[in-house]
Parts: sequence; structure tokens; C-alpha cells
Amino acid sequence: MSAIAVDNVSKHWTTREGRVHAVDGLSFALEPGTLNVLLGPSGCGKSTTLRLIAGLEQADGGRIHIAGRDVTDLPPAQRNIAMVFQSYALFPHLSVAENIVFGLRVRRVSAADTATRLKRVAELLGLAQLLDRKPGQLSGGQQQRVALGRAIIAEAPVCLMDEPLSNLDAQLRQDMRAEIRSLQRALGITMVYVTHDQVEAMSMADRVILLNAGRIEQNATPVELYETPANTFVARFIGTPPMNLLPLAEGADGAVIDGSSGPAVAPIDCAGLTLGLRPEHITLLHGEGVPAMVAAVEYLGADSLVTCRLGNATLAARVGGSVGLAAGDTAWLSWAGSAQHLFESDGTRRADAERNEAATMFA
Repeated sequence: MSAIAVDNVSKHWTTREGRVHAVDGLSFALEPGTLNVLLGPSGCGKSTTLRLIAGLEQADGGRIHIAGRDVTDLPPAQRNIAMVFQSYALFPHLSVAENIVFGLRVRRVSAADTATRLKRVAELLGLAQLLDRKPGQLSGGQQQRVALGRAIIAEAPVCLMDEPLSNLDAQLRQDMRAEIRSLQRALGITMVYVTHDQVEAMSMADRVILLNAGRIEQNATPVELYETPANTFVARFIGTPPMNLLPLAEGADGAVIDGSSGPAVAPIDCAGLTLGLRPEHITLLHGEGVPAMVAAVEYLGADSLVTCRLGNATLAARVGGSVGLAAGDTAWLSWAGSAQHLFESDGTRRADAERNEAATMFA
């Protein structure tokens, strides 16, 4: 039985410009004890989806099940979930301990049970020495731990998180990613985590649901998203720098990068498709491979980003260390056949498996 099942759920808004499909017929199922990320750009519907699961928004259509129970029409208090908000939503006049146990007191949990749970949660999150402080006396990371503590002390089997790390600096975000993942595994809870940050998604998730304009572009593991993107939107959204997308045209010996004279990079029947190459899979050779004109070089320390013009396209190569190239030089590019991805020309889907296999063997 799925921990959470969303079946053809929709949510629409009416504006002056017309009807906006915030969530447009989403369906997915999440397994118990997994960390699942709703990922996508601003306005894609990920926070709305989370709020629909929580009961903070009412769905216009479809059904939502939690632990096999239809909760579509139930208020949040009856869904047996916990939630962590982006703003932390701590009471400034209450101590850390009082903030953490607030929900238990509202539900009239016994004092003995409350004290036992508080002790366990405080030790788990490293808050034992801070229980008497007020939120204003805490750092951002400590406030985030208090918000987490208030959620997990309820011992709900499902925890929903709406961009909980967006208010923290880069180092704290990295530290808290590891802490949240470790906490989820230790407690065995099902977590749904909303973010627009692909690093958070790829480093934390068992499964990522990538949304765009209220619809699912791909529902897969992080490895599958990176290695077999379903379409060009996924290919460009996952990966830093994003995947290069190069249109193919017919050449003398096969399909070539559009606007170039070759060499051929795929069989002739791949002409008209789009070739995808990740920058980190491109290597620089001396005098052999595919020639391209260097447009810019960015030295990043551990590696360099080399932007090139190749036919009618621009592509980036990410290579280790510094490179002895400057704008106007010729770079010779090479890549393994297994690094090639073929997409239909409109970008809506991968080319069929046979043509992807043929391109892999051709290169």
C-alpha cells in the first residue's frame, strides 16, 4: 500500500487573464519510508501540490489517499501528517521547548508522554541545551531544527516540507540537507519535500517528481533523471551546467551538427533529431574529434567551462583544471557514444530506443 497516492488531482485559479491550471491532472504514488521531492521552477505547481496533500487547499478534481485512506475532503487535522513551512512559523514569545510541544498540548497529550517525546526529539536534533531559549536567540539553522522538532514530535507517518532551507546560507543548506536525510531514514517516515534547487533534490531524494506548468515531466530516481531524461525540459533542468542540445542535419556520411561540415555523429536517419550532450561528458583532444570555435573560457578552479560555437549551435564543455585556450581558438571535442541522448525535434520526448542505441554504437 502506498503511503500517499494522488489520483488525477487538479487545482485551478481564476484570474483576470482567465483560468490558470496550477495543478493539472497529477497522478503519482509514494512508497512508505521514502524521501520524495517535488522539483521544478517557480510557478510549476509544486507547493500547491503539497498544500493539496496537506489539506490546506481543496482539490477541484481527483482523489488523495494517505495510508490507504481517502482524505480528499478531510481537514488537515484529520490527515495524520506533520508539516514544516518555509517561514518556520515559530512563536516568538514561547521557548524552544514550548514551540516543539505546542501541538501535543493542543491535542491534550499527557504531560509524561510529552516530556518523554521532547527529550528524545531534543537529543535527536541537538537542541537539548537550547530548550529554554526563545526563537530570537537562535541562529537560522537552530530555528530550522526547532521547526523540524515540532513536526517530528507528533510522530505522524507522513511529513511535508515546503522549501524549508530557502532562508539559510549555502553552507547551512548543505549541512541541513544531510541532517534531514539522516533524520528521515532514522525515523522511517515518508517525506514529501518541495524545492526548486536541483542539488537538494538529487542529493536527498529516493524519487524526484519534476513538474512544469502543473504537469509531471518525469517521475523517477535521481539517477534516471540524469542518465535518461524523458525530454529536453528534463535534460536542461537537471545538471549544472545544463545539457547541450544540438540539432542534427543530414551530412555526407551520416547526421552532423546542423550548420557544420561534420564529422558525422549519428546515423543518417537521426537527421532532424536533437542531440543531447552533458558538458561534463565532453573531452578536449588535440587535432582530432569535432572541431569547434572557442567563444569563451571560464576558469572555476577545479575545472573550466569552455563555451564553443559548433555549426549553428552553442555548446559548453566542462573539463578539469585550466585549459590553454582563448576566444577564437579551435577546440577539438570528443565524447563517448554512451554520452549521447537523442530527442525528437520538438523536445517533448526521447527518440525511440532503437535510434538511441544506433547513435551510441555509431559514435
